[in-house]
Amino acid sequence: MAEKNIAIIGNGISGITAARFIRKFSNHSVTVISKESDHFYSRTALMYIYMGHMKYEHTKPYEDFFWDKNRINLLRGTVKEIDFANRQLHFDTSFKVDSLYPAPPSLNYDVLILATGSKPRRPEWPGMDSKGVTGLYDLMDLEYMEQHSKGIERGIVVGGGLIGIEMAEMMASRDIPVSFLVRESHFYNNVLPDEEAKMASDEIRAHGIDLRTNTEVAEILADESGHVTGVKTTKGELINGQFAGVTIGVEPNIDFLKNSGLELNKGILINRHFETNVEGVYAIGDCAEFRNPIPGRKSIEQLWYTGRIMGETLAHTICGNRHSYQPSIFFNSAKFFGIEYQVYGEIPCEISGDAETIFWKSKDNKQSIRINYDSNRGFVRGFNLLGVRFRQEICEKWIEEKTDIQKVVSNLSAAAFDQEFATRPERAFIEQFERQRGIKIKPIGSRGWKTALKSLLKT
Repeated sequence: MAEKNIAIIGNGISGITAARFIRKFSNHSVTVISKESDHFYSRTALMYIYMGHMKYEHTKPYEDFFWDKNRINLLRGTVKEIDFANRQLHFDTSFKVDSLYPAPPSLNYDVLILATGSKPRRPEWPGMDSKGVTGLYDLMDLEYMEQHSKGIERGIVVGGGLIGIEMAEMMASRDIPVSFLVRESHFYNNVLPDEEAKMASDEIRAHGIDLRTNTEVAEILADESGHVTGVKTTKGELINGQFAGVTIGVEPNIDFLKNSGLELNKGILINRHFETNVEGVYAIGDCAEFRNPIPGRKSIEQLWYTGRIMGETLAHTICGNRHSYQPSIFFNSAKFFGIEYQVYGEIPCEISGDAETIFWKSKDNKQSIRINYDSNRGFVRGFNLLGVRFRQEICEKWIEEKTDIQKVVSNLSAAAFDQEFATRPERAFIEQFERQRGIKIKPIGSRGWKTALKSLLKT
């Protein structure tokens, strides 16, 4: 295969994974372009920089010498325009940063990968341009939050998602009182079923956060200097705060591609091979939108692990081994202050159709297990866990193989991944299952779970 010049716009998990595997499979020239940072870093670690648990250099998965050693070229700059006909990138020459890898005025490519990620969704509220108002997606947002949250009396977070809970915890770590405004009945209620959403909400309040549910913002308030002083809700309530984190979701970062000839909808439209309507141009990660998504999956998948799969899959195709996108069983994880969260497979916030659910929670409101299964054929469909860890490979195997719910429950100890002396809730869940189903099952004993685990992992 003739060597090609491959340009990748975006140095997040999708773009970097593509670059690494293209290098692994070929001798193509690879150039990664970023306007944000010289080197790849973990976005999920941004909160820990603010909280003082890590420094920026600790968030970089690879040493700085990795890129030269692996012949991956880095450029720091903003792409202003793409000339698809002549396969050339034009950079914004007014973009000036202190960088080891300044971008030239233009760059030729043979293959272009668009991995431009997301940007915080921006509502059309009056006062959104006030000083002290930001989302949290990249290093610039973190620096802005650092600057504008110093010395404040109270912070406000608007939006009940995972970035919102991060911002609330970040300010709480500095003893900044926080009002957390969520439009649903409970935190994360658009994703979590009611029981888990209430548990998460209770945990948030237990850490001193002023969580206000069923609350929507109508306006950002500011003083004469243009600095935020609070918000006004749709009910007319005034909530004071000198910093406002707006975390109502993200959207594909594609503004610079409008009117470029590339077919766009919410994101860059692609097929299962990540091909756009322009020959030699691909899109992966948060900015990409499948024309025909896989049944049961979203057209835009904005998750770390899906971005990684996309990057590796596209690398195969570009290096002559054409692959289509085949994600694994849906998975996500997070942490709500002191409670860890895991989900595998299908766990909608409301049960409907041919789905049944078994739910158990501990008396102290710190642990819960939910397993969804098919009411007609009895096979397991998904797991939802709060304060409990299950082995990902076991949960995925059970879902993929459509394992009967009774067999899953009887082998539940084999899935448990908690520390040796941690509270083990499997017995309590089995009792809940027996009460709900009106049957008795024989769980594997304390001596048998290791044998069962080995057997499950082998088959």
